[in-house]
Amino acid sequence: MALKVRPLGDKILVKRDDPQTKTDSGIFLPESSKEKPKQGKVIALGDGPLNKDKGTRMPFTVKKGDTVIFTTYSGTEVKIDGETYLIMTEEDILGVIS
Repeated sequence: MALKVRPLGDKILVKRDDPQTKTDSGIFLPESSKEKPKQGKVIALGDGPLNKDKGTRMPFTVKKGDTVIFTTYSGTEVKIDGETYLIMTEEDILGVIS
């Protein structure tokens, strides 16, 4: 099924990873204590940030499919077909996981 959202301009659509359900030692976490992960997968990209001097779009440094780490309060959550995504700028992304 094709995604029905295309980010505009300098925006990036990210699918946040699922929260951890148990600790490394095997203890299952209750729903109330699950922390939202600060990483996810790049699903779609806009046209790129605008270079105001030249009036052209610059390329993103991330690409579709990259797993990225982002700040705690980055982006805006949106629900699309029952799935939750984040729309953010590249400035919210701290790094790419290789």
